[in-house]
Amino acid sequence: MIRLRDIEKSFSGNVILKKVSLDIAPGRVTALIGPSGSGKSTLLRCANLLEIPEAGRLDLDGLSVTFSGRAPDRRDILAVRRQTGMIFQSFQLFPHRTALGNVMEGLVVVLKWPAEKARARALELLDRVGLAAKADAYPATLSGGQQQRVAIARALAASPKLLLCDEPTSALDPELAAEVVDVLGTLAREGTTMLIATHDLRLANRTAHHVAFLQDGVVVEEGAPDRLFRQPADPRTIRFVRTLAGD
Repeated sequence: MIRLRDIEKSFSGNVILKKVSLDIAPGRVTALIGPSGSGKSTLLRCANLLEIPEAGRLDLDGLSVTFSGRAPDRRDILAVRRQTGMIFQSFQLFPHRTALGNVMEGLVVVLKWPAEKARARALELLDRVGLAAKADAYPATLSGGQQQRVAIARALAASPKLLLCDEPTSALDPELAAEVVDVLGTLAREGTTMLIATHDLRLANRTAHHVAFLQDGVVVEEGAPDRLFRQPADPRTIRFVRTLAGD
């Protein structure tokens, strides 16, 4: 079990997260939904310490990091990041590397894998996301959906314990977003542990086992997607779901 406990985070005196607690079960997908500014992306980034909380605790696969207003030990930060993979809204691919090179980069440079071993792993993952034929293509020649699928392959390269997805479909038109939803749905069925921040109810409904609705830095309501999307209990959740559903 991956646990975030009483996480607090602010920027320039503006409180973004207010004692947020969340459990992420192994082999399951948890989706964070909520309006812009609700804190869902910040919470996601706290899970791999791209943002350092001011208070709270993170438990990840036997590693426990407590936050008390100071940066954690660098060894703890690196240990957390080695166990997480991150998919960004804007892809963040290296433009001067091919799809294959992008997936290989972290394995060779950070983990010091031999080039042939890294190449074999990268080709396996590109095939897994349906892009084996694009291994030698550069990002500029790929569609947005293809670039995001390369980013997913790159995030999976080191076999992370937790895959973090920050609005993975929001920069894509509906057709290209569907490609990414399909890939993430497959990963969910294969038992990949994921935490996804998204406005895309289709993505959350199709991939998530558990959904948490955030507003104003707190978890307002959480539960299975069938219940949360069809029979939400809190008026704030009802308004948000109706807004996204176009009611």
